[in-house]
Amino acid sequence: MDYIYVVAGLIGLFLGGEALVRGSVGIARRMAIPPLLIGLTVVGFGTSTPELLVSVQAAMRGVPDIAVGNIIGSNIANILLIVGLTSLVWPIRVSGATLRRDTAVMVAAALVLVPVFATGEIGRLPGLLLVAALAGYLTWAYLQPGPATDDDDTAVPTSMAKSALWVAVGLVALMFGARFLVDGSVSIARSLGASEAFIGLTIVAVGTSLPELATSIIAAFRRQSEIAIGNIVGSNIFNVLGILGVTAIIKPVPVADRFLAFDLPIMIAATLALTALLLTRPVIGRGIGLVVLAAYIIYVWSAQ
Repeated sequence: MDYIYVVAGLIGLFLGGEALVRGSVGIARRMAIPPLLIGLTVVGFGTSTPELLVSVQAAMRGVPDIAVGNIIGSNIANILLIVGLTSLVWPIRVSGATLRRDTAVMVAAALVLVPVFATGEIGRLPGLLLVAALAGYLTWAYLQPGPATDDDDTAVPTSMAKSALWVAVGLVALMFGARFLVDGSVSIARSLGASEAFIGLTIVAVGTSLPELATSIIAAFRRQSEIAIGNIVGSNIFNVLGILGVTAIIKPVPVADRFLAFDLPIMIAATLALTALLLTRPVIGRGIGLVVLAAYIIYVWSAQ
């Protein structure tokens, strides 16, 4: 039964995230919100909503290792798993000043977690500071945008009512999906003797990254490398500054020693490696994709 809960939760998160993004983009376009702002806020937050609800649910239900592990594991999966799979579908070609800005913020967000985790708990004040940093980044990105593009052909509802319905359905699916995934994962971890941190870093993290995986793979098939990699970079920024920040504001989260000693350094190393690849190589090809996929497999094996 626990495995059924996990599968149902994953399906709910995937479909709910898709519905939420579709409805939110429809509302934003109806309100004549600029495409850049839609991408930075509506779509970025929408694809990270599964991480938010799962981490909040986990924190509220007394399993902080899943709350923290979900965020750290999701960022690691975004880089090693999703970049690897995406580059296998089609080599990633990305360049430009916008990328340098966003990767710099991604690296800074990862590094700022070192002193935060060192305290042993993410309290409400650090949570507020993380959210404030996200607001500052969004303002900066909006005021200093890169080249404007509006070639997103994502199907969106044609009326405000339909858009609102998509949002409502998406939120309901996400809430139930998060509840099922957390409950099922905790039960499986306890029955198998696996740590809740390991379950959060792997099964839960990959599950909440399904919207990013789907978006990046579809973009790769369409030869839209910038959308594929931008989705990953943006999601990692939202996860650390937004999701972890909001979770801590709602309920302060204790941080287990293993996260600072092992998982956070892996996340930082993966972040720096991705940044170096994006800024120094014109193409992330299939060979590199295989290497980062192998790195993810090694990480999962060693994280037990």
